[in-house]
Amino acid sequence: MFELNKFKNPKNFRGRNKIIVQLWWIVQATFFALSPQVLYPWRRFLLRLFGAKIGKQVVIRPNVKITYPWKVIIGDYSWIGDDVVLYSLGEIQIGSNTVISQKSYLCTGSHEYQKQSFDIYNKPIIIKDSCWIATDVFIAPGVTIENEIVVGARSSVFTNLYEKGVYIGNPAKKVK
Repeated sequence: MFELNKFKNPKNFRGRNKIIVQLWWIVQATFFALSPQVLYPWRRFLLRLFGAKIGKQVVIRPNVKITYPWKVIIGDYSWIGDDVVLYSLGEIQIGSNTVISQKSYLCTGSHEYQKQSFDIYNKPIIIKDSCWIATDVFIAPGVTIENEIVVGARSSVFTNLYEKGVYIGNPAKKVK
């Protein structure tokens, strides 16, 4: 089915050269991940150093994984919890006063499974203001979540969520 020898990363897919990518991964595994829990300003500094746009007083836990910080924007007073993965092959925008709870996975990339070359692609994820993405939520590439939406624990979001309310399930459906 697949002929992976035909796979090629699109030009400039990472958004930075290989050396910067590797340097970030080293910094993330050491200075970022090993920093004490309370050193939120330090982690904001490191992310900004690598091109992330991070708002005021953002809380980012030391075990958060961010693939390419230069593709991440986080608004003021937002929280990114333990073991969150921001798989930022594409841009991830998180609004202000928004919580991404522990073990959630924001995935901006995937592969064209119907092509033998298994081409990779990315699509942005946008989560607007005053949202709560509860524990262990998966958000798929290309999803937009509007203001004041709660996504319940262990839900999976594959389509845009436009109406204020509470969404749960796989796929996430509005319940309130």
